[in-house]
Amino acid sequence: MKILVVGKGGREHAIITALVESPTEAEIYSFPGSDAIFELAKPVDATDLPTLMEFMKTQAIDLCIAGEESYLVTGDGLANCCADAGIPCWGPPKEAAQLEASKEFAKEFMVRHNIPTGGYAGVDTVEDAQAAIGGKYPTVLKFDGLAAGKGVAVCLDKASADEFIDEVLGQRKFGEGRLLVEEFLDGPEISIFVSVVDDEYQILAPARDYKRIFDADEGPNTGGMGAVSSLEMLDNALRTQIDNEIVKPTVEGLQKDGLPYRGFLYFGIMLTQDGPKILEYNCRFGDPEAQAVLPMITGNFVDYVFEGAKGNLQPEKIEFMDGWSICLVSASAGYPESSRSGDVISGFENVEGSRIFHAGTRKNADGNFETAGGRVYVIVARGETREDAVSRVYAESEKVSFDGMQRRTDIGTRNFV
Repeated sequence: MKILVVGKGGREHAIITALVESPTEAEIYSFPGSDAIFELAKPVDATDLPTLMEFMKTQAIDLCIAGEESYLVTGDGLANCCADAGIPCWGPPKEAAQLEASKEFAKEFMVRHNIPTGGYAGVDTVEDAQAAIGGKYPTVLKFDGLAAGKGVAVCLDKASADEFIDEVLGQRKFGEGRLLVEEFLDGPEISIFVSVVDDEYQILAPARDYKRIFDADEGPNTGGMGAVSSLEMLDNALRTQIDNEIVKPTVEGLQKDGLPYRGFLYFGIMLTQDGPKILEYNCRFGDPEAQAVLPMITGNFVDYVFEGAKGNLQPEKIEFMDGWSICLVSASAGYPESSRSGDVISGFENVEGSRIFHAGTRKNADGNFETAGGRVYVIVARGETREDAVSRVYAESEKVSFDGMQRRTDIGTRNFV
């Protein structure tokens, strides 16, 4: 079987690792990939979506897996193009991917299908934004389109709100698009991942990620500084409530709206005093949550995804380990406002009993890995208890370093009692 994974970061490195470790042998390709990924997968001779499709047809690719969200909505859409070529794709068509590509589209979907969420208003001007806020803080502001996890701001006061409004509507930092003013929801967050195949679905292991750059959830938002995953994070009552009130109505809503969906669907959920409420959808596995969840999967991941992409959801093909998994991100100097490249990374060879997934690295002329992005790599450790996993991931992460490294010290402990 020939499989192409689209993407280049830590999430794709984790997906490819799960495929390689699956009992079904497969020839793995990656686009655009990375130096670390190419130690497991073959590179692709392509530059954009049209040339990528030509490669898939020429090489008779059996399965395409969408890692990054951008390719799902670029041009005609990755899944749409695969469908036209008769190639099964694990990732939704462009029309359904609007659940992530447009936050206003997603909010309208939630309201239309009576899925619990916070109130909101979509605005085009600074004046309308201020009117929607109405002087009530904290408030949540979101750029309507894709922004690599950085287009969201929780504003505690008018000054921080004014700054973000200017970035979105004045400076157009994230490109053209509207601004959403959303009700602030309070409580712990949880990430729910679901495999959706038409009108069927399977809820996977939950996770919790940490978006802010500094300890105690302070500082600006990032793409994620770490994540924790365990089946123990959801008791049966809460799992059933989330399923009945959020997941099931979402899958039914996709069917009602004529939005076909095959792939991973992420639910960002706030556990409020009034019950779970959805914050957002992502039309792919989360990053860095994927790096914590995927090492917990056993079984035949290749067959599971291949059959799902063809329309056959087979939950029995995979299982989830007991215990806890924690991934810890090491970020480069200047992140998230900027990122510094070229700092040599030392110590990978000393890591034991843990996984390393590369997010923003490259090999230099000497063949050594160096920084080449904001979030540089993650180290993942498992433990029978959360405390064990925390201890291990920090012990192993201490063995790897580079100049300017940023790393939180409370991943896996913050937001747990």
